Amino acid sequence: MLSEEDRYMKYSVVVNKSEYGYDIHCPVLPGCHSQGETLEDALENIKDAIAIYLEMIAEETKGTQVYEVEVAA
Repeated sequence: MLSEEDRYMKYSVVVNKSEYGYDIHCPVLPGCHSQGETLEDALENIKDAIAIYLEMIAEETKGTQVYEVEVAA
């Protein structure tokens, strides 16, 4: 059984301040964006966006074969 600490993953996010608040996205999850009036709001909102994104990917790949490919940088 996984410990509480092992159940969590960390994702880097990029935050941009705008005149409307904070825009935030997770570069490793294409299309995973959010926003907030404050930095704290944006950080909380991106957590929700990441969770929903991961649920969507899990649903889309259920019952399919998933492969990994290696690409030279």
